[in-house]
Amino acid sequence: MNKDQLDRMRNDEGFIAALDQSGGSTPKALRLYGIEESSYSGDEQMFDLIHQMRTRMITSPAFNGDRVLAAILFEGTMDRDIEGVGSAIYLWNTKRIVPILKVDKGLADEKDGVQVMKPMPDLDALLAKGRSKGIFGTKMRSVIKEANAAGITAVVKQQFEVGRQILAAGLVPIIEPEVDIHSPNKAEAEARVYRLSKARPNSTPRSTVPSPASSRPRAPDSSLETQNKGRMTGPVRNLGVKNVDLGGIKRPSSAVR
Repeated sequence: MNKDQLDRMRNDEGFIAALDQSGGSTPKALRLYGIEESSYSGDEQMFDLIHQMRTRMITSPAFNGDRVLAAILFEGTMDRDIEGVGSAIYLWNTKRIVPILKVDKGLADEKDGVQVMKPMPDLDALLAKGRSKGIFGTKMRSVIKEANAAGITAVVKQQFEVGRQILAAGLVPIIEPEVDIHSPNKAEAEARVYRLSKARPNSTPRSTVPSPASSRPRAPDSSLETQNKGRMTGPVRNLGVKNVDLGGIKRPSSAVR
């Protein structure tokens, strides 16, 4: 775990840029950027185009560590280069922006008013690759639509189990049980998520995680801040950031008036 990156996430403020569109959301992102689906053929060309778009954003002088605290990357972005350097390494060494990797494989079908994450059988390999490419932490998302006790318990249990697996690999997980902003009992669902999250054990999972207390991510507390699209974050607030989603860019909620 990179201690400089950990200190930056704990102590600094700034935007968190969500650059993690995967296959399902990339066509829409390209359309918003002015590139229609008829302009490319196949996934590889589509991902090359989205990487060109992200490269122009990331290399912009305005996209720097003074404004942007961290950036969430899709695996395909992590695997590609920016100006001849791996994307995660470029973000940190050139921009002082902490690189975070989206690791979930999407959402399962709704059950008990929630959507848990699909299985991630190759997660350990992905985490190892992420570490080798300079990734600091991870992001993974579940969705809660109703204040269903069984469903919310399943979401929180899965998030923390996978989070411990990520910690054991030496990365810092963002715990994201998102409560849908259109949920008919949103406040009740959020309160249940909070209570269950507080009850989760805070012990370090395995000895592979650095042992000094100063290098460990802080345990979740009253950190489930609802964002304007219904998203909720866990450890991020403890690392010094309250996030509000602004269509792909997140900024501290203290800045919102």
